[in-house]
Amino acid sequence: MSYNPKIYASVKDAMEQKRRKAVADADRRTAEVGKLYPEIGQVDAILAQTGLRIMEAIRMGQKGLSERMAALEEENALLLEKRREYLASHGLPADYTDPQYACRDCEDTGYRKGKMCTCLRQALFLEGVARSGLGRLPETQSFDNFLCSYYTDPESVGTVLQFCRRFAESFDENTVENILITGATGLGKTHLSTAIGQEVIRRGFDCVYTSAQNLLSDFEYERFGRGYRDDSPDRTERYFACDLLIIDDFGTEMGNQFTVASLYNLINSRMNAGKPIIINTNLSSSELRTRYDDRIASRLFGEFIFFRLQGKDIRQQKRMK
Repeated sequence: MSYNPKIYASVKDAMEQKRRKAVADADRRTAEVGKLYPEIGQVDAILAQTGLRIMEAIRMGQKGLSERMAALEEENALLLEKRREYLASHGLPADYTDPQYACRDCEDTGYRKGKMCTCLRQALFLEGVARSGLGRLPETQSFDNFLCSYYTDPESVGTVLQFCRRFAESFDENTVENILITGATGLGKTHLSTAIGQEVIRRGFDCVYTSAQNLLSDFEYERFGRGYRDDSPDRTERYFACDLLIIDDFGTEMGNQFTVASLYNLINSRMNAGKPIIINTNLSSSELRTRYDDRIASRLFGEFIFFRLQGKDIRQQKRMK
C-alpha cells in the first residue's frame, strides 16, 4: 500500500489530538474527583508512587525481588478495587477517570499489536475519498448496487462489472491497465468509476476523480492564470502523481490546441510512468477519433481496455418504476 503522505499525516495528527484530549479530560476528571472525595485522592496519591516503589524494590537487590514485586502488584490491585468501590459509592462508573478513547482497541494510536487498526484504515479511507474529488458519490454508488438487469445485454455488462471489480480489488503498484468506458448519459459509467475509485482508496492508494472540464480549467490556470507568482498553488501536480486518475465527461471540454496538448501530455506522461487512467465519455469511437488528433486517439484505442455500455437511461427507468 502507498497511502498519500499528506493524507496519512493529516489523519494521524487528528488521531493524536483526539488521544491527547482524551488523556487531558481523564486527568481533569481525576483531579476533580480527588478534590471532591478525599478518600479517592489518597488512593491516587499512593498509586502515583508505584514507579518509585518499583525502583526502590529493584535497588534492594535480586534476592527476594520477585516476592517484593508480587506484593506491590497485589497491593495495587487492592487499591484499585477500593478506588472502584469509592467511585461507585458516589454514583460514578468504575472507568469515570479513565481516558475515553474513540477506539478502545488501539486507544487512538492507530495501531494494535503492531498492525494498523481498523479505525485508522477507515479514517484514511474517508479522508482519501474527501480529497479524491468523489464527493458523496460513494454513498450511493458501489459494486454491490450496480444492477446489470437495467441493460440491453445484462450478461455482457456483467462481464464488464466483474472486470472492474477485479481491477479494483487487485490494484497495486504494478497495475498499469487503463480503462475507457463509453456510452450514453445515464448508463452507469460514473457509477462503475466511483466503485473502482473507492475500492482503490480503501486499499491504501491515492485516487483523483475529476471532470474533463475541471481538469482543463486547472491546466489553463497553471498556464494563463497564476502568472509569475512562485507561491501560487500547483493545481495539476496531483493529476500526474496520483496512483489512479479518473476523468469523467471526457469530450465535454472545450477543444483547442492548448487543451489537446495538455490532455496528450497528461495521458502520455502517466502511461510512461505506468500510472493507470480511467476515462468515461459519452462519445462513440468514431466521435473520439474525429474530436482528438491521432496522438490521443492512438493511445485511447491502443493502450486502453475499451468497454461500451448500451441501453436506456437507468435513472429514467428507475423513475418509471
